[in-house]
Amino acid sequence: MTVRRRLSVLALAGLTAACTVGPDYQPDQLAAPSTWTEHEPSVSDKAAADAALKGWWASFQDPLLDQLIAQAIRGNEDLKIAKQRLIQARAGRAIAASVDYPQVKAAASRTNSNSSTTVEYPPGIGQFHTWELGFDASWEIDVFGGTRRAEEAADADIGAAIEDRRTILVSLLAEVAGDYASLRTSQLRLAIAQRNIEAARKGLDLTQQEFQRGLGTDLEVAQARAQWNNVRSAPPPLRAAVARLSHAIAVLVGGFPGDLEAELSKPAPLMAVPADLPVALPSETMTNRPDIRRAERRYAAATARIGVATAELFPHFQIPLMLDPTSSAIHTLFEARSLDWTLGLAASGLIYDGGKTDARIESAKAAAETARLVYEQTVRGAFRDVEDALINFSTETERNGTLKQAASDSDQALDRATRLYGAGLTDFLKVLDSERTAFAAEDLEAQSRLATVQDVIALFKALGGGWQGVAFEEAATD
Repeated sequence: MTVRRRLSVLALAGLTAACTVGPDYQPDQLAAPSTWTEHEPSVSDKAAADAALKGWWASFQDPLLDQLIAQAIRGNEDLKIAKQRLIQARAGRAIAASVDYPQVKAAASRTNSNSSTTVEYPPGIGQFHTWELGFDASWEIDVFGGTRRAEEAADADIGAAIEDRRTILVSLLAEVAGDYASLRTSQLRLAIAQRNIEAARKGLDLTQQEFQRGLGTDLEVAQARAQWNNVRSAPPPLRAAVARLSHAIAVLVGGFPGDLEAELSKPAPLMAVPADLPVALPSETMTNRPDIRRAERRYAAATARIGVATAELFPHFQIPLMLDPTSSAIHTLFEARSLDWTLGLAASGLIYDGGKTDARIESAKAAAETARLVYEQTVRGAFRDVEDALINFSTETERNGTLKQAASDSDQALDRATRLYGAGLTDFLKVLDSERTAFAAEDLEAQSRLATVQDVIALFKALGGGWQGVAFEEAATD
């Protein structure tokens, strides 16, 4: 901005008194899809979603999971950190609002002095002392709304901090439930591996018996022993997975890694998939997702800061007041004749700063546009999360049904191959193949069950569920 233009702005200042400079925030009205590509919600879906999303983990009907969720809400460190950030945001708002009020300072002093008595002018008076009590006050009038815009930005920052804590909570709930499901699946796979070790041991015993009877070969015995050793290698990494997941869950709920290992090491069934999955409408998802709400608040804050930067182009007006009682005797300090005072009106304005203020305005505009794009990106990403969770759940459910049938068929094939080998009607290679197939099918089906549960958890997270039904203990800071 040129000096001439700057002077023109200053000349118009008096005509624009009591205005608020900078753009007024208008949130983008994104056109949300009317329905999901992978699922068409009904009215009943919406009603069910509103209720189920508040405490979605309860739909798995696992009391220990409910207990772990409650512990995480109370003790998780990320939530505690987010609380402190919220307190910081509220303190920042108080700092911004303090400019609206007079700033008052006080000072008191007692001074002993001595002036020379040998000078002619001004004549010295020798020793003297003074008592002085000073009050200084100044009040900046927010004519052009810079302070109001700062308060507006601070309010939006508080909203963003609240939504940030809710976003952390939504992710935390999904992570605890997901780790718990993975732990139970690892225990299930460990049980499957133990059964297969026992089956392989029986196969080894059978081949050794057949060899001793002269009906088998040492090759078959070696193959059976190799199969037995192979399946024995499966449990150690699964036991390690159970331990690692118990460590992860313990830390998530605010404890130390080993706190829950004994409790969680006791096997329990994997949670069952809820019969009915609530699927909110896309427009409801925009309301439920705290990360979308957080992005919108950050956009609002960035927009308000354009006004804060723009206000620096305009004059600043202050009313200074100084009261300064001074006396050599303390008993006369508060008399009217001892009072010095000053009251006035001060104005200051920018003439030229080498383009620094213009650059700050452009930077604020760019920050606001960035926040707007992030907001839109967050909305679109949220819709994708829901669509992905829906299609993943649908296809994994179909796959799980096939794997269940494959596991059942593989068990029957193994039983028949073992019987035929015992009767001398087939070679042991078919028994080995049947064992490998049965173990792989059962293990794959267990992993598919986990994937189905994880898809349900991902859907709840994508819909923004969980925070609505949680009342933080520190509600006074909300």
